[in-house]
Amino acid sequence: MSAGLFGLLDDVAVLARLAAASGRATAKAAAVVIDDTAVTPQYVHGIAAERELPIIKRIAIGSLRNKLLVILPAAMLLSQFAPRLVTPILMLGAAYLCYEGAEKVWGSIRGHDALAAPATEDDVVTGAIRTDLILSAEIMVIALNEVADQAFVPRLIILIVVALVLTALVYGVVAVVVKMDDVGLHLTETSSRIGRLVGRGLVAGMPPLLSALSTVGTLAMLWVGGHILLAGSDRLGWHTPYYLVHNVEDQVRRSAKAFAAVLAWFVDTGASAVIGLVVGAVVVALVQLLSFVRRGRLANRLRAEKM
Repeated sequence: MSAGLFGLLDDVAVLARLAAASGRATAKAAAVVIDDTAVTPQYVHGIAAERELPIIKRIAIGSLRNKLLVILPAAMLLSQFAPRLVTPILMLGAAYLCYEGAEKVWGSIRGHDALAAPATEDDVVTGAIRTDLILSAEIMVIALNEVADQAFVPRLIILIVVALVLTALVYGVVAVVVKMDDVGLHLTETSSRIGRLVGRGLVAGMPPLLSALSTVGTLAMLWVGGHILLAGSDRLGWHTPYYLVHNVEDQVRRSAKAFAAVLAWFVDTGASAVIGLVVGAVVVALVQLLSFVRRGRLANRLRAEKM
């Protein structure tokens, strides 16, 4: 009887340690989670209201599939057998994230988004899941680093918990945000005067909020991508960019008496976003150049066939 009791207490202690480690890993990844939450609403901005929740559901399922079936096995295997490959692979994904953010900036400057044909629902979901793959990889690697001292099985359980909790959190918040205008519309039809005022405020305020979130989402792509490249280059041996940014950050933190932490965060975020924009612009230029060369070769081939 006592042996069974002690065994039960031991199991409870293990679960408590796993819960604490899961919470620690989740909290450590919170910054990227916020960015993920900001990025996603842009994919349903302008979509018919009755399709918003189904699209978010499809993206959430794709995000969970990314975390559990792609990122988690790859991260566990790499961390166990080839940990040095984790950073370069993350940096490749970050370069794609920078490319996508820079492409959106360039499209906004050219007014391309306003003139482009509307994307199909499948295109929207595919694009969102592809972007989520990079953000989710960063989230899972941050969580993995936080629990690297755990054995293989506890580490696996913790990361599964992190994947489930963060996916539910991100897409639950996104679903609430994109449906707030419907809540506002419902409130405008109530008998309460205050309810009607709140409802009209929500109906009027949600379109600008969603537009703002779309902009924030683009900036988040650049910031997260740039930050991965900045930190990754430091881990791979090129320390200068990382040290420059963090020296400025430390000087701001020491010299600013009020809001030192906030100002230091803006320094790091701003520098990461600039790096992301520069790298993204280079990748956009390379993609455009390759596309131009490919079109030229195709045109030459067609001319040769006609001759």
